Amino acid sequence: MKLKVDDIQFNLLINESDFSNEKTPIVFLHGFTGRATDWQFIFDKIPEKFSPIAIDLIGHGETDSPENQDYYSCHAIVRQIDSIINLLNIKKFIIAGYSMGGRAALVYSFKNPQKINAAILESASPGIEDYRLKKERVELDFLLSDKIKKEGVESFIEYWFNIPLFESLKKHPYFGDEKKLRNQNSSTGLANILSSFSTGLMPSLWGKLPLLEFPVLLLSGELDEKYTNINYEMKNKLPKAIHKSIPECGHNVHLEKPELFTTFALDFLNSL
Repeated sequence: MKLKVDDIQFNLLINESDFSNEKTPIVFLHGFTGRATDWQFIFDKIPEKFSPIAIDLIGHGETDSPENQDYYSCHAIVRQIDSIINLLNIKKFIIAGYSMGGRAALVYSFKNPQKINAAILESASPGIEDYRLKKERVELDFLLSDKIKKEGVESFIEYWFNIPLFESLKKHPYFGDEKKLRNQNSSTGLANILSSFSTGLMPSLWGKLPLLEFPVLLLSGELDEKYTNINYEMKNKLPKAIHKSIPECGHNVHLEKPELFTTFALDFLNSL
């Protein structure tokens, strides 16, 4: 499905014939360099009372990649998601996000808590508190943005998936196919999202976590110590959170261990 928001055409993965006001929608948000189809593996496993929807976020997949960087800021992305929700006439839903998509899901949840029934957050962070670390992250993301502009998407993807965060992912049998998919992204889109939706630029939500009163499932890979520690701290601040650490798994849980991701997600959904 294609929807237009602010003159930007967004691509959605949705079963229109199965979409119903009687079902609770689950809106899936992919990570950096990902796309809506990353979530297709779980769509046919979700219980009948839910309707899965996945969005190609701005600059990714089949969604437009405008030159104007203002469209890629944290607040702009949250507005775009909300406009899509409104166009679909969704009143309340479950939000799910991985990594960058998890950050977008968290910010959206604070802006629109009345619309959220529950959240599934995979390898997600509520931002950076320390000003020095925020500044360092912004500077790094600006450098990476320039790298994409100068060297192109394929060269950047080769570099990106060689960072330690994705070490375990490289052992995945379909890793080569995943890289090819990510090479199809726009250099403008990826460069702009890095420079405008950097973790260092988003507001830190650490102090606000106790205000989220709906159930939250936190998922992280055991081999990804950084995000497992972040999720452990998040669990202690969120009123209704469960944290599951997936063994023999790194940052991208749903790609490395789709069966375990599905099991924990369905257990959580069925408990609501």
